[in-house]
Amino acid sequence: MTGCASGRPFGGRLLGSSYRHHPMTPAAAPRAPLTAVVSSPAPSPAPRKQVKQVRPPPPAARREDVLTAARGLVGSGKVKVAGRTWPDDCTGFVEGVYAKAGVSFRGTALAGDNGVTALYRYARTHGRVYTRGKPKPGDLVFFRETYDQNRDGRRNDGLTHVGLVDAIEDDGTVVVIHRVKRGVVRYRMNLAKPSLRRDPRTGEVLNDMLRAPGVGKMPMLTGQLFAAYGSVLPEPAPTAVARR
Repeated sequence: MTGCASGRPFGGRLLGSSYRHHPMTPAAAPRAPLTAVVSSPAPSPAPRKQVKQVRPPPPAARREDVLTAARGLVGSGKVKVAGRTWPDDCTGFVEGVYAKAGVSFRGTALAGDNGVTALYRYARTHGRVYTRGKPKPGDLVFFRETYDQNRDGRRNDGLTHVGLVDAIEDDGTVVVIHRVKRGVVRYRMNLAKPSLRRDPRTGEVLNDMLRAPGVGKMPMLTGQLFAAYGSVLPEPAPTAVARR
């Protein structure tokens, strides 16, 4: 499975300012928490050897494990996590850091999927995919048409790149960690102003360049190529509020 952007940010004036981002999926609500099923007590079985139950790490720890691994790779040209080397592309980076939380993305890919599409399919099957609302650090970020994957000169490649959310800044700009050609880096993305490279008042970067300009082609920003967010990490159970 392959499929990953390999460009780097470019300076200069944005030529494709009229290009609008169109998320590929509708907004999706979080899944309802599972409810326990209570059944009638069954006859006691014969005594068996007790097996020590190992509690899984709490959701917060799993999310922090993913973020710690991702942040530790920023600036690196190789994707090596806990002594294991992963493919040096965007999907290898995501698989490597999520392995720290015990998440494996295998098992949901279909024939013809590229690596990014397979991750997207996993997120839809085992978590949720959404386009609205505020993402959480550690969630996936999917992008489309970041390069001409099938080399036919048309924008018909679908999902081609993936990263993860590192942080959300006060102005709504999302900081994304991902693997590109020059290594693991941080890019910025502001969906409120997807066609704007910098804030005209402060000069701060709002959207980094994700697709480099080609012959007769416009460069594209992160906000313009955004497709969806994906959440596959466990969420904390809702806290009960006592009523008076």
